Amino acid sequence: MFLYELAQDGQSVIVYFKGDLDIEVTEIMEEILQELRAFEVIRINLAEVPFVDSTGIGLLIHLVDTLKRENKQVMISDMQPEVEEVFDIIQLKEILGEEIFVKTK
Repeated sequence: MFLYELAQDGQSVIVYFKGDLDIEVTEIMEEILQELRAFEVIRINLAEVPFVDSTGIGLLIHLVDTLKRENKQVMISDMQPEVEEVFDIIQLKEILGEEIFVKTK
């Protein structure tokens, strides 16, 4: 099961993803995108995402690209080692841009 939670601070928001980022998230992702459009600075926290598959990666790329096209500042943080390894293998940092990925620890 996948859940998300928003913690907003003015025009900034942290969206906490909780659960596997996979095909089950497809419909929820559009809802998330609509909510995030209200903010200028968006941090996607993946601390509670233990697994990501190709569909989840595609959804994440679509989310980030859409927000960036709308001139939003987007960051991804707190990836679990297994998820970060998958992102490294597919070179997601090169696809989305190194500046998107931030360390908070």
